[in-house]
Amino acid sequence: MIEVAFSILIIIVILNPTILSSLTGSQAPMAVVKGESMLPVLREGDIVFTYKPDPSEIRVGDVIVYKAYSNKLIIHRVVDVKIVNDKYYYVTKGDNNSGPDVIYFDVVNNRPLGISYDRVVGKVLSINDVIVKIPYLGYISLWFQEIRSSLV
Repeated sequence: MIEVAFSILIIIVILNPTILSSLTGSQAPMAVVKGESMLPVLREGDIVFTYKPDPSEIRVGDVIVYKAYSNKLIIHRVVDVKIVNDKYYYVTKGDNNSGPDVIYFDVVNNRPLGISYDRVVGKVLSINDVIVKIPYLGYISLWFQEIRSSLV
């Protein structure tokens, strides 16, 4: 009986973005992978879970979700961390991409530094360096987005 109650509680928390946001501190506590830039670790349709740590807790090797200037969410790995004037910047790259995400970097004094902490939505949850994900379920969300965009 306790297992059933716990399972129901988990489902309620996962399906209620407000509860999940308040628990994780992330604007987007779940994100759906779109594209192939994070192959082979993440595939299109995977759902990942995020939380918002302090800036110093995001390290090289972590996968983060950040907002591009178009407000599109990007899920990529941190390959370098820079601290400039006490502000954190993260150099990111898709595992399947040849180079870093320079086109999305914040530029300070004509230097592309990386993604500022202000644009980080969250760090992808991992346990023992293995990303926690739900494979394929995100295809439902991608399918609805495709339908909605075709109607506009």
